[in-house]
Amino acid sequence: MSAAALTGGDARAVRVGGVIATVTDADLPELLLLMRGYCDFYEVDPSDDTLLAMSRTLIDDPELEGTQLLARGDDGRAVGFATIFWTWSTLSASRLGVMNDLFVVADARGGGHADALIAACVERCRERGATELAWQTAQTNLRARALYERVGATRDERWLDYSLDVPPGSTTPDS
Repeated sequence: MSAAALTGGDARAVRVGGVIATVTDADLPELLLLMRGYCDFYEVDPSDDTLLAMSRTLIDDPELEGTQLLARGDDGRAVGFATIFWTWSTLSASRLGVMNDLFVVADARGGGHADALIAACVERCRERGATELAWQTAQTNLRARALYERVGATRDERWLDYSLDVPPGSTTPDS
């Protein structure tokens, strides 16, 4: 299934009970519960204050920073979220959307919410002129990997992920 199918041609991806909407300040209490569930899944524990600060930064400056989307079921309950950050790629000389987070609560999985969140992320990328929506997942997250393959995402075998922790304090080796 292509991105085009996700945003218009696949009934399973677009006919989801409930709604996908951009997160607002009023959504933060429910969003925090979802972010906590996501962090628990990956066995990390950032503070609630730092999670909320990140969300408020996205709410305050979505054009520069990115955006968070919230999925609600037919009953209005928040059941999932996605986070997109904006960046650029020199290799394509274009803007990219990075879907850093995608999470749906266990009892709502299989209901099309993840598909709808991805479709909404693709649409937000299109609106911003981004040429690609990229993301990563844990190699052990087989359910997510199956979803991503089902929606037509391709795995990029060219790259390895690396990271460095940046401790607070000095900004240069000489400081």
